[in-house]
Parts: sequence; C-alpha cells; structure tokens
Amino acid sequence: MKADKIKIETEYIKLQDLLKLSGVCATGGMAKIVIQNGEVKVNGEVCEMRGKKMRAGDVAEYDGYRIEVEA
Repeated sequence: MKADKIKIETEYIKLQDLLKLSGVCATGGMAKIVIQNGEVKVNGEVCEMRGKKMRAGDVAEYDGYRIEVEA
C-alpha cells in the first residue's frame, strides 16, 4: 500500500478535496463518484460522505493508497 501525508493549515479538509489534493483522484468529480460508490475508507470504515471533515490524525484509504492528514 502506498502511503502519503497531507499537511493542512486549517481545522479540516473535506474528504473529496483530500483525494483530489493528494493526486489519488484526478478530479473532484472522480472523487465524488468513488466516495459515493463506497470505495473509500476513513479510519478503517467505509465512508460515503464526500463532505466528511478530515482532521489531523484521520486516515483515508482508496485503491491501494493510504493518505494521512497532518496538522
């Protein structure tokens, strides 16, 4: 599994924006689709909310990628 860390300077980042920013999804539209299809896990559980607030310490997993949010 490939791992990446995304540093944020705000309180949170939305899940679909995190997937796009990390490069795992090429567009926001693609991120929306994979989230709604239940293909993304947040902290080990399937998440279908594209507006999910990801805070420091949260982890998203999709298609062999693991993205950790850092403050």
